[in-house]
Amino acid sequence: MGSFRNKLARLPLAPGGPRPAEAPAPTEAMGRLDELRERMNAILQRPVEPAPPRVRHALPFATEETSAGPVHVKRTVYGFSHRVGVSEIAPSAESSSELLALLSLDPSLGRCDPRQALYFDTETTGLSGGTGTVAFLLGLGFWAPEGFVVEQYFLPELGGEAPILVRYLERMRNASMLVSFNGKSFDAPLLRTRLTMARLGAPPALPHLDLLHVARRVHKEWMPGGGGDGPRSFRLGALERDILGLERVGDVPSSEISACYLHFLRTGDEDVLRAVIDHNAWDVVSMAALLGLYGEPLHRTRIPERDLPGVAHTLRRAGSLDTAREIADRAVASAGTPDAYWVRGEMARARGDRDRALADFETLSRTVDSEKVRLSLAKLYEHHVKDYDAALRVSGQGTGEDASRLERRRTRLRRKAGEGTLMLPLAGASPKRD
Repeated sequence: MGSFRNKLARLPLAPGGPRPAEAPAPTEAMGRLDELRERMNAILQRPVEPAPPRVRHALPFATEETSAGPVHVKRTVYGFSHRVGVSEIAPSAESSSELLALLSLDPSLGRCDPRQALYFDTETTGLSGGTGTVAFLLGLGFWAPEGFVVEQYFLPELGGEAPILVRYLERMRNASMLVSFNGKSFDAPLLRTRLTMARLGAPPALPHLDLLHVARRVHKEWMPGGGGDGPRSFRLGALERDILGLERVGDVPSSEISACYLHFLRTGDEDVLRAVIDHNAWDVVSMAALLGLYGEPLHRTRIPERDLPGVAHTLRRAGSLDTAREIADRAVASAGTPDAYWVRGEMARARGDRDRALADFETLSRTVDSEKVRLSLAKLYEHHVKDYDAALRVSGQGTGEDASRLERRRTRLRRKAGEGTLMLPLAGASPKRD
C-alpha cells in the first residue's frame, strides 16, 4: 500500500487542475475541535421548553373501603322510566317469577323475587376463562328505592382484585337470584375461580337465570324462514337491536375490550377505557330490559308475534301444557308463520290430536320445502289416515332418513297399499324401462 501511495505522489499534476489542499496544522485542527465542543455544550445546556400537558379527565371512579382494601367504583342510578330502545326497564322488578322459571326450565327461580335480582357482567383480560384470566371490570345491577343501580368496579392494576371480589360477595348475600347473559358458561365460573384463588371462599349458591339460554329458546327458528324475517343472532347487541329497539352508537366490540385494557396497563391511556366502561353499563341495563320482556304476563306480553312459537314450545317442555297450547293457537292466529304451524302441529301430535297435527303439517307442506314436515306427514298418512298412497307420495319426495330406513318405509307402504313389488320411482329419478 505504501509503494502505491508513493507512485501516486510522483504523478504530475494535470494542466489547469486544482492543487490539493494542504493539511491543516495540528494546532489549527485542535482549535476547530474545541470550538465544536463548545457549540455542542451550549446546545445541550439550552433550557428545553416543556410540552404543554395533555388535558386528561380522570376515569369516573370513586374510592371506597372494603374489608380487603380500597375499591374503585362508579355508581349510576337509572330512573324507573328509563328505556333501552323502546323497552322500559321497570317491568323487570315486577316480572313473574313463575313465568321466568318456566322459560328458563329452572323451577328454583319460581321461588325468587325479581326485585332482589343481582345482574352481573364482567370485562376480562381474555376470553379463555382460564386461571390467568382476570375480570378487570365488574358490573353489578340491582333495584333500590331510587331506581335501578349499576355499580362498576374497576381494577386499575393487576394483582389487586380482592376488594372487587369482596364487594361481589356482599351484593350476592343480599340477592335472591342472579341474572346474566352467558354468565353460566363464562362470568360465573370465572368469578368462582378468582374467589378460590383469592382464598375468599365459594359464592352463595343462588338460582341463576342466564338470559342467553332463554333467548335461544324463545327466538329459535324451526323452519327455513319460519319466523318470517330470517334467522336471528343471539348476541346481546343483536337482541337489543331486533327486540328492544336499541342501536348502540360508539360501542367498542367485545373482541377488542381486553386489548383496550392491556393498552391502558402499558401506557396509562385512560381514554381508551371510556367506551369499555359504557359498554359494560349498557350490558347490565339491557339485561334488566330483557328480563322485563320475558317475565311480563303472557296475556299482555311484548314478545314479538314471530317468537310466540318459541314461547309455546318452551312452555310445553316445562310441563305447562294448557298455556303452551293457548300460546300456540295465538301464534297461528296472529302471525301464521311456518314456525307457528310447526310448533302447534308437533304439540298436537304429542298429545294425540292427530287431526290437528295433520292439518297443520299439510298447510306447512304447501308453503315450505322441509324433509321433517314430509316425514311427519308420511307417518300420519300411514298410521292415522291409512292413506298409503299419500304416504308413498310424500316419502318419495325425501324425508331426511338414511337410504336403508327410507327404503324399508317405502317397502312397507307398498305392501300395505297392495302394490306388491311394483317400484314407484323416487322424486327426480327416471323410471326403469325393461
